[in-house]
Amino acid sequence: MSGHSKFANIKHKKEKNDAAKGKIFTIIGREIAVAVKEGGPDPANNFKLAQVIAKAKANNMPNDTIDRGIKKAAGDGNAVNYEHVTYEGYGPNGIAIIVEALTDNKNRTAANVRSAFTKGNGSIGTQGCVSFMFDEKGQIIIDKEECSMSADDLMMIALDAGAEDFAEEDDSFEILTMPDDFDAVYKALQENKIEMASAEVTMIPQNYVSLTDENAVKNLNRTLDMLDEDDDVQAVYHNWEES
Repeated sequence: MSGHSKFANIKHKKEKNDAAKGKIFTIIGREIAVAVKEGGPDPANNFKLAQVIAKAKANNMPNDTIDRGIKKAAGDGNAVNYEHVTYEGYGPNGIAIIVEALTDNKNRTAANVRSAFTKGNGSIGTQGCVSFMFDEKGQIIIDKEECSMSADDLMMIALDAGAEDFAEEDDSFEILTMPDDFDAVYKALQENKIEMASAEVTMIPQNYVSLTDENAVKNLNRTLDMLDEDDDVQAVYHNWEES
């Protein structure tokens, strides 16, 4: 089986994440708080919380920090109420962009996201205008250099646990799952002590678009950088084929 591995992009994102670890931990902490409020503090009975914990561990968030976040969210009746908001739109040359945010002020967040699109020569669209170009999937990336297991053995563990697809690339393995099967596959890999470079439920483009115009690349990067710097923004998905 084969797929479209984005390991180079993930490594790039991870380097950025490592440089801004505090921001990443803040983002995940917010997600933990919302997940606990919506479904309770027990990840065994709260699938959303289990997903966030998997994401936290893939980003090297310490276990005690995760536990503190869960306990705080479970016991703090006066915690800030965050709302999930999603924006869809287009970057230069029609690049599809989805922005997911958690906010306590939707007007502020909407204005900031709109500004990021506008300054990058893009535009906000209506709900659903680009999301049909993406599939929601659990995605786990494993760095070949960190994995001593053979591709066949790794594939069998993943498929037996419920994975949908397994791809081998030059430097990585990519495992895709349906969102509901992500937790079981993640746990199976954990039990086999397999290091994961990335593990999350994400939006994967059905097709990727290349940009050859330098100005378009510059504008798109401006939008993505502004979104990345916004504290309300939790995740940004796009179908740009980064070179």
